[in-house]
Amino acid sequence: MRQFLTFSLNDEPFAMPITQVREIIEFPGLTEIPMMPAFLRGVINVRGAVVPVIDLAVRFGRKETITTRRTCIIILEMEQPTGPLQLGMLVDAVNDVLDVDPGAIEPRPTFGAHIRADFIAGMIKRDERFVIALAIEQILSGDELAGLAALQESETA
Repeated sequence: MRQFLTFSLNDEPFAMPITQVREIIEFPGLTEIPMMPAFLRGVINVRGAVVPVIDLAVRFGRKETITTRRTCIIILEMEQPTGPLQLGMLVDAVNDVLDVDPGAIEPRPTFGAHIRADFIAGMIKRDERFVIALAIEQILSGDELAGLAALQESETA
């Protein structure tokens, strides 16, 4: 079995492997950084570390996430050639954790998902709906991650 954290963006369900999730925090507000890509909403301080926060909705080509009392930041830890990178993802709400048999994950659709196909790892059937399982490592290109790692290092120094 594999575990997936499920969350919502614009009332659509998404999931990501729980192995990449370090923690989930309430939306604390952000410090904006000028001249950054639109999907990079700013940075937050997590126990003394500067963590860049991306707005998944903007990354998917949608409008900026409007923060509410349920808005959360999912803190991920991603391996980079220079070492681990902490990254926050702004989402409307975190829902629950699913235990999924890997054989029950359907292949990604070739059309109609409202986001780029390479962002999708597969489709998890839940009740009568599908939950899009994201390929987190594809959501940001290597160059974008390297830029975020450099930002994190410069802000921490």
